Amino acid sequence: MSANMYQLLAIIIYMIAMLGIGWYAFVKTSNLTDYMLGGRSLGPAVTALSAGAADMSGWLLMGLPGAIYLAGLSKAWIAIGLTIGAYLNWLLVAPRLRVYTQVSNDSITIPSYLDNRLRDSTKLIRIASGIIILIFFTFYVSSGMVAGGKFFDSSFGYEYHTGLLIVSAVVVAYTLFGGFLAVSYTDFLQGLIMFIALIAVPLFGLSLTGGIGDTIASIKAVNPDHLNLLSSNATAAVIISSLAWGLGYFGQPHIIVRFMAISSVKETKQARRIGIGWMMLSLFGAIGTALVGVAYYEQHAGELKDAETVFIVLGQILFHPFIAGIMLAAILAAVMSTISSQLIVTSSALVEDIYKALFNKTADDKHYVFVGRVSVLVVAIIAGILAWNPDSSILDLVGFAWAGFGAAFGPVILLSLYWRKLTNYGALSGMVAGAATAFAWGKIKFLADTLYEIVPGFIVCLIVAVIVSILTYKPNKDIEDEFDRTEVLLKEERSK
Repeated sequence: MSANMYQLLAIIIYMIAMLGIGWYAFVKTSNLTDYMLGGRSLGPAVTALSAGAADMSGWLLMGLPGAIYLAGLSKAWIAIGLTIGAYLNWLLVAPRLRVYTQVSNDSITIPSYLDNRLRDSTKLIRIASGIIILIFFTFYVSSGMVAGGKFFDSSFGYEYHTGLLIVSAVVVAYTLFGGFLAVSYTDFLQGLIMFIALIAVPLFGLSLTGGIGDTIASIKAVNPDHLNLLSSNATAAVIISSLAWGLGYFGQPHIIVRFMAISSVKETKQARRIGIGWMMLSLFGAIGTALVGVAYYEQHAGELKDAETVFIVLGQILFHPFIAGIMLAAILAAVMSTISSQLIVTSSALVEDIYKALFNKTADDKHYVFVGRVSVLVVAIIAGILAWNPDSSILDLVGFAWAGFGAAFGPVILLSLYWRKLTNYGALSGMVAGAATAFAWGKIKFLADTLYEIVPGFIVCLIVAVIVSILTYKPNKDIEDEFDRTEVLLKEERSK
C-alpha cells in the first residue's frame, strides 16, 4: 500500500468515527435544550476540550507554527495573550454564566440570555445579537470550508471542490442530526487528536535534530534572535496588540456557550484546569514543532517551501504513513471542530433569537429542533456557495470576526454578570459602538497596522455601555432579585 493510501485510510477512519458520534448524539437528543445545549449535561473534560478545539482551529497546527518558523518567538505573544484570556474567561465568566443563564429563564443562547437578563421588551438586543452571529459565523463557516478544500488539495491532490464537499458533508451530517452533543463529543475527540499530535511531533523531532542542545545551536545558527521573545520585531505596540487577542474570549459565542452547558458550577474549576493545561501544552507543542523544523532544515541544508506546512512535513518524515495520516487528521479535526461549533451556534441564533422572537412562540420542541436542523443545512449551503471560489477574500474577515465578536459582546457579557445596573439600551449601544469601532479601525490601514482593532473596540463598547446604562437605569425588582439569586446560588454551588 502506498504512503498516500495509508494516510487516506487514516482520514477515512477518522471521518467514520465523527459520523458515528453524530449518530450516538442523535439518539440522545430529544428536545430543544438537548439539541442547542446538550441538556446542560457536559462533564468537565468534554467541556474543556470541546471549548479548546472549537477555539483553536487550523491556526494552532498551521498558522502559529508557520509564524514561529519564520519570525521566531517574537510571534509567541499572541499565544501568551490567548492563554491569559482563556484562563480569565474560565475564571470570571464560566461559573457565573452557568448559573445566570439558568436563573434567567433557562436561557440557552447568548442573545436570549442578554434579552432575559436585561428584560428587553423591545427584543432589539436578541434580534441584533442573532443577526450579528448569523452574519459573522456564516463567513466563519465558509472560511473553514475553504480550509478543508485546500487541505485535501494539498495533502492528497484532490480537486479543491471535491475536498470542500467531503469536509462540508461530514461536518453538516453530524452537526445537523446530533446537535450540540455531537459537536461537543466530536470536539472532545478532535481536541485529543490535536493534543497528541502536537506533543508527539516536537518530542520525536528532537531525535532528528540531536536533542535540545544541538537543536538550540542550529536555531541560533539560522538567526540568533529566533529564541528571543523581545527581539527587534516585538515593539510595544506589537506586544500589546498580540496580548489583546485574549480580550476576544469574553465575547466568542461558540466558546462561552460551553460554559452554559457544563453540568454544574463545581465542575467549572476542574474544566478550567483541564482546558488551560490542554491549551498550554498544545501551544508549547506548536511552538516546539516550529523550532524543531528550523533546526532540521538548517542541519539538512534544506528549504521548506511553505512555512505553514512544517507540522505536516515533520509528521511525514518522522512517522509511518498511517500515523502521518493521523497527523493530517489532527489538522482536519482542528478545521472541522470549529466549523461544527459555529454551525450549531448559528443555528441556535436563527431558531432561538430570530425565528422564535419574530415568528413563532407556541410550537413544541420537535418543531424547533426540526427548524434548527434546517437552519444548519441552509447556513452550510450559503457558506459553501461563498467558499466555492478558493481565492475568496472571505478568509480576510476571520481575523476581524474575532475582534468584532470580542468588541461587540465581551464587555457586555462581563457587565451583565458583574454589574446589576447594566440596561438593555446600554448593552445594545455598547454592542453596536464596539462592533462599529472594530470594523472602522480594521479598515484603516495605518490604524490597523498600529494597534489591533479589538483594543479600541473593546474600550469603546465598555465606555458606551456604562454611560448609556447610567443615563437610562431604572430600578427593576425582578432584575435585582435575579442578580441576588445568582449570587446565592453561586455560593451554594461552590460550597458543595
